[in-house]
Amino acid sequence: MKPETTSKLPNPEPPLEVPVEPAALTVPVQVETRFRRPIRLLWQQIDWGKIALFGASLFLFMLAIILMKEGAGSLTPLIRDRLAVTNPLNSLGFGWLFAYLIMSGSPVAASALTFFDAGAISKLGAFTMITGSRLGASLVVLIIGFVYILRGRDRANSLSMGLISLFVTGSTYLVALVLGAILLQSGVLDSFQLSSGSLLNSIIDFIFEPIVVFLRGLLPEWMLFPIGLIVILFSFSLFDKCLPQMSLKESRVGRVSRLVYRPVVMFMLGATVTLVSMSVSLSLSLLVPLSERGFVRRENVIPYIMGANITTFVDTLFASILLNNPGAFTIVLAQMASIAIVSLVVMITMLRHYERAMLRLVTWATAKNRNLVIFLFIALMLPIVLVLL
Repeated sequence: MKPETTSKLPNPEPPLEVPVEPAALTVPVQVETRFRRPIRLLWQQIDWGKIALFGASLFLFMLAIILMKEGAGSLTPLIRDRLAVTNPLNSLGFGWLFAYLIMSGSPVAASALTFFDAGAISKLGAFTMITGSRLGASLVVLIIGFVYILRGRDRANSLSMGLISLFVTGSTYLVALVLGAILLQSGVLDSFQLSSGSLLNSIIDFIFEPIVVFLRGLLPEWMLFPIGLIVILFSFSLFDKCLPQMSLKESRVGRVSRLVYRPVVMFMLGATVTLVSMSVSLSLSLLVPLSERGFVRRENVIPYIMGANITTFVDTLFASILLNNPGAFTIVLAQMASIAIVSLVVMITMLRHYERAMLRLVTWATAKNRNLVIFLFIALMLPIVLVLL
């Protein structure tokens, strides 16, 4: 009998141990991957060219205010003696005509503050000059309406938005002119101040003083003001290019068509668009193509215009801070407070009656060419008469 033989099999090799990463180490990688991709996409979508343009426009705006401030003092004899801007009515007409000339209100408002800072006009005179600048700037919308007529568009629709902007701006600002003058004379707003701070002033002086000294050595001092005016116009032009291009699509507008009929929504929309664009001429000019395409109607835009007329002073408020003059800040604050009070009172108490009155004026002006010529003649001659008073 053969003994049992046990076959010896080779010892099996131990299984390879695959290192398992702790869960605590994999979670951060997953979180990092999850959040890095949206951040990278957002980074790629940023238009750095527009950001650079915004920085350039802000730099030029600040430089323009400083140049106008330095040159305004030399223009005091011209303002008081040659142009005879010696009372609030003169300055109202002067700001009105000035805005007609350069087709913009914000540079004229900044000029009024620099003239006040130099002592060329009084506090009330600067206030009325800023009011005149807004009245003159509203003519830009009417001119855009004429351009649409030359392009073959409907005459009534193209002119209606410009006329209603003029009528609403004129009626509210003239009432706010009286209220604002009372606020200024009473001194109730003098305690509300927003100083630029010593640090900001030091930075501004460090950056812009060499430029001012260089130009002052090359040119007469009074030349700094017109140079500053040209620079501020150019800065607004650059800022307009920073704004996103908006395309009007019926599908998009249709989603919010119901909101157009709510006065509060239109009021906030006008205030927001003007706040972002810092140009009431731009925000009101949007009404012409919107009306031409049937997206808004005349009676719906009155709250929009009222909201735009309040936040249009944001750039002027910034200019008053740069001047570091408490009186200049009070002037702009009185402008904003008075027009806000008048607009809100109209919206709360008499909006429907006010709308009917404005639309009747628009209908009268667009009914016949003679009526339109009469209105334009009054709009052009009234500021001239005020300057001559």
